[in-house]
Amino acid sequence: MMPPEPNREESPRADVARRRGHHDPTATAPIMGETGGLLADGVGPVEDSLETPVARGRSGRILLIARRFARNRTALVGLVIFVLLVLFAVFGGLVTPWSYTDTDFLAIGFPPSSGHWFGTNDAGNDLYAQVVHGLQRSLVIALTVSIGTTVIAAFVGAFAAYFGGWVQRAILGVIYLLLVIPTFLIIALISNKTGGDWRWLIVVFTVTGWMMLARIIHSMAQSIRERDYVAAARYLGEPPLTIVARHILPNLASLLVINFTLGVVATVLAETGLSFLGLGVKIPDVTLGALLQSGAGALFASPWLFYFPAAVLTLLTVSMALIADGLRDALDPTSGSGARA
Repeated sequence: MMPPEPNREESPRADVARRRGHHDPTATAPIMGETGGLLADGVGPVEDSLETPVARGRSGRILLIARRFARNRTALVGLVIFVLLVLFAVFGGLVTPWSYTDTDFLAIGFPPSSGHWFGTNDAGNDLYAQVVHGLQRSLVIALTVSIGTTVIAAFVGAFAAYFGGWVQRAILGVIYLLLVIPTFLIIALISNKTGGDWRWLIVVFTVTGWMMLARIIHSMAQSIRERDYVAAARYLGEPPLTIVARHILPNLASLLVINFTLGVVATVLAETGLSFLGLGVKIPDVTLGALLQSGAGALFASPWLFYFPAAVLTLLTVSMALIADGLRDALDPTSGSGARA
């Protein structure tokens, strides 16, 4: 008696397992020539296997960096201080009836009181309103300059490393030439010529502040240029701008983020130094540096004119330094907090 012929129809369980990409030991192998559900159905698991890991990898890395940053208590303190300073700069002027240009002729050079929380200067201007406006102006200058210098340095340094040859030599020659020029004198001359306009300060700080970072990025991007994925992108015909933006600069993200954070501190201190020397923003506009410059002349007679702007400036620089330190530990897996994550 002949054994019964095996049934080639798939059971419902085998069909479900086949669609989900699992192997069912009770299911029979598909016959040659059948187009089966794995490729023909276009069901979700095939697409998920191509797209989801990339998206999950990016979100997972962001979450990992956030967890590392959250473990650093000093970095969190710096972030809280910086957020409070930003809120103070944005909304601080709403709680006072005085503008930074208003003059109270009945309270000239008065110490802090209920009417003027930070006191007034020798012109009768409310110091609280001036500190709020000065912080706004200093933050705008610092953030704009830091973003501008980081972007310029990133693309100039990466393009020099990517192209190599005469393009690299020309770009590095320009960088070395600009590095030997005394930028402080140029900034001082242009600032004095433009009457201390804060917009010109942004332009001058940005134009003269990207060279050193571009040199560092060029050195680091040279090794990334030789990676297989960069060679593959070049072989596939991707334009240089896409290769630099997609494959080279993302691998330098930690350096760029930390430089941006420290650049805010450096710009604030540079602007403060210029204003303290009388070469920065001038009245009627004010920055923290301009307030320190005017308050230093009356340090003994009216100390509040110096101490309040100095306290805000100190909180700003310390908070950004703490944030930069926390970001360095979070982005660098060999650091202390990164090793514990």
